[in-house]
Amino acid sequence: MGKALSKKILIIASIVLAGFLFCIWLATLPAGNFFQRSDDPFAECRTTQIVGSAGTIGGPFSLINQDGKKVSEKEVIKEPSFVYFGYTFCPDVCPLDSARNAEAVDLLAQQGLPATPIFISIDPKRDTPEVVAEFTKWIHPKMIGLTGTAEQVKAASKAYRTYYRADDQEDAEFYLVDHSTMTYLMLPEYGFVEFFRRDESANTLAEKAACFISQS
Repeated sequence: MGKALSKKILIIASIVLAGFLFCIWLATLPAGNFFQRSDDPFAECRTTQIVGSAGTIGGPFSLINQDGKKVSEKEVIKEPSFVYFGYTFCPDVCPLDSARNAEAVDLLAQQGLPATPIFISIDPKRDTPEVVAEFTKWIHPKMIGLTGTAEQVKAASKAYRTYYRADDQEDAEFYLVDHSTMTYLMLPEYGFVEFFRRDESANTLAEKAACFISQS
């Protein structure tokens, strides 16, 4: 009986010691590095956490560009890109966010780093290719504008896990669209790597994006 009790005490003591040593090891790790994949080439650049994994955001889409041409994601995302879902009739948020993304592109260009701002409309009823072309030309000469059928836009939104809902029941002409406002950094070789909230400045976007772009 005494030997059995001693053996249990030894096992418990070993578990406690192992837990203590684990906590010491964990405390020595740099903040934010725990449980990151060791093969992640952008581990030091990441500042956000994705529910699931980065691979669950983005993917194939088929849309219509501002020239009226049907394009895929491979034809659009040819260099690091800031992807934003909005609509041209948006009174404030969309033009401000799009201008912020365009400014980040210019800041990156000053560092010799390429980037493209991409605007995907979630209001295909009003945002024809011509309307999108006028909007993107006003924001930035490099900006790519995309629209499409309701089904095409819905599929692209689903791929990027965005949300939108048009309040067009009472006013079919001047309605607003409720929507998410994240900007996604996409790299041609890797796909989605980071997202940015709308309260982040152009300087912050450029600084964070530069880390990913310089290592891609």
